Amino acid sequence: MSTRSASILDVGTNCWRLEPADRAALLVDGAAYFDAVASAIERAERQVLIIGWDVHSRCALRRDPDGSTRDELAELLDRCVRHRHDLDVYVLSWDFAMIYAAEREALPQLRFGTQTPGRVHFHLDDCHPIGASQHQKIVVVDDAIGFCGGLDLTAGRWDTPEHRGDDPRRRQPGGEAYGPFHDVQMAIDGRAAAALGDLARERWRRGTGQALEAPTKSGDRWPDDLEPDLREVQVGIARTEPPYHDLREVREVEQLLVDACRAARRTIYIESQYFTAARIGQVLEERLREPEGPEIVIVTRKGWSGWLEEKTMGLLRARLSERLRSADDHDRLRIVHPVVPDLPDDDVKLHSKLTIIDDRLLRVGSANLANRSMGLDSECDLAIEADCEAHERAIDGLRNRLVAEHLATTPEAIRDEMQRRGSLIATIDALAHGPRRLERLSVELPAWVEGFEDEIGVLDPEHPIEFERLREQFLPEEEVARPARARLGLVAIVATLLVLLAAAWNFTSLGEWTTVERLVELGAHLRERPIGPLVGFGVFVIASSVLVPVTVLVVALALVFGWQIGFLVGITASVAASALGYAVGSHLWRETVRLLAGKYLDRLGHRLERRGLLYAIAVRVVPVAPFPVVNLVAGASHIRFGDFMLGTALGMTPGMLMLSLFADGAWTAFQDPRPERIALLAAIVFVFLATFLALRRRTRRGKGT
Repeated sequence: MSTRSASILDVGTNCWRLEPADRAALLVDGAAYFDAVASAIERAERQVLIIGWDVHSRCALRRDPDGSTRDELAELLDRCVRHRHDLDVYVLSWDFAMIYAAEREALPQLRFGTQTPGRVHFHLDDCHPIGASQHQKIVVVDDAIGFCGGLDLTAGRWDTPEHRGDDPRRRQPGGEAYGPFHDVQMAIDGRAAAALGDLARERWRRGTGQALEAPTKSGDRWPDDLEPDLREVQVGIARTEPPYHDLREVREVEQLLVDACRAARRTIYIESQYFTAARIGQVLEERLREPEGPEIVIVTRKGWSGWLEEKTMGLLRARLSERLRSADDHDRLRIVHPVVPDLPDDDVKLHSKLTIIDDRLLRVGSANLANRSMGLDSECDLAIEADCEAHERAIDGLRNRLVAEHLATTPEAIRDEMQRRGSLIATIDALAHGPRRLERLSVELPAWVEGFEDEIGVLDPEHPIEFERLREQFLPEEEVARPARARLGLVAIVATLLVLLAAAWNFTSLGEWTTVERLVELGAHLRERPIGPLVGFGVFVIASSVLVPVTVLVVALALVFGWQIGFLVGITASVAASALGYAVGSHLWRETVRLLAGKYLDRLGHRLERRGLLYAIAVRVVPVAPFPVVNLVAGASHIRFGDFMLGTALGMTPGMLMLSLFADGAWTAFQDPRPERIALLAAIVFVFLATFLALRRRTRRGKGT
């Protein structure tokens, strides 16, 4: 274990740069950050850099007590550019995956710089591996002040530390209310801010190909009403960058967290939206087993944004939490979530990414305690290590301030209770009895998870898929090459279709049709019509081919037509959609599929080609890629058409049959919850799980053949 005198921050190991700042401030919650960043931008003279996971043109940076909004982002940028003729603004936002389309602003590039063309530059960043994201949240003004943390300049982020359940100011741009939201951002100045500017300009260059010059410094950009929490500090900048083309992997954030947790003597205080990072969990587990190790307090959120997140990140959090609790022989662990009264589920959407080690180190950034933040997504964190007693008091006070917010008390009350009890956990336990409190997180790991460790880990990857290695194992060396012009022409056609699909998703109600409720509503009037099943068949084929989840469609068919007809329509439509995708894939050729979908799918195609029917069944029993993607790859792989169709039918029949039975049974039981109906539903679930486990075992045994 590290001694107190040894420094945690180490350039080249756990941070990229270590630069001085005259001032640093912790901005707690969106109201403080949005107001500070608006004030800084209003002072800009040369250059504003905004790098985000999501940036919304109508993000209101200031709000009045009555709920009215002021200074929407795009309007503020336009106004500042008009008043400063030498000012340029650069906004880089992640070119998001389609799964986020319903939550994002439609075509934001048309909304930024509409009044000041050529002065407000907007670009979507897609320069990252497949499955990764650009997750950094950075704003730099004239290299004189920089902001970094968990907050994007987007909708649904503004809130105050009070987190009132009925705050009228907490509204989306369209007027919809949203719940309490907790997050933190750090502001820095001096050479540390300029270094953050260098990082932001490099990200802009990667995303756009355009190199930007650093601005000439002039004047102070620090907001007048922003009181610094620390002065004269060294700021470490830590990054996560996945390997991409000729860029090497960078895992400074992970190493910083590992080194910091190993150096802790008394307390490790963590706030994180997610808690799934395997290596960080291992270090915390080791510290808990030490007889004299530090206390560990992890503040996370209670619920999740939908069923999918609950069954992925929620499941992984439960598994890691169980491991830590099993290692907590000395009662030095608390995993808690904030509770706020006057809410239906008492839940605060905790989004912060913060670590405080003793009174020694403060780390704030964009990286969650999730595997993907350690190695897959692009991240940026700031860290300040105390080098004098004034810094130690400040860092200790910031932790007390955060805990006091969650307990609706004062930092002084937390400090006094800590002095009396000598324990952060004892302090929280003593004060966590009011309406606002930190409550122990209740997580239960389902029994069926045992034996599925490998599959669960795929839900939160820390590395990009190693496409070349997969291709070498699964693809034959020989290939009939098609003319490059023909391949590129097909790529252009498919890319155009995807763009049109994305536009339809944003500007029509297509995105709303992916919910079971919407599909059932649309199909209810077909139930009694003879043509109804035929229409359902056509909808299934089209919808499943444009990435609408097959499970959603199967459930909707069962609810509309009953399980018998719903299953028959679903399985025949699945085979038809597979045939359609196969036909398209057979005309794209292997090289084009590689260009469109990546080399990992090349390897899948070769495995289909080599193992034929058996592997076609396997990928339908345990899907390894989206349904339409498997169809395209199968067509490009030259697996025999009959084998693929038969494999699709045999592999999808058990799951679709059980899912249809379950959907129909659950709906019936909901409408008429008699004991026999509940018992039948339980029996269906039991048979489904037993069948799935049996098929999974057979699939695993067949992997070595």
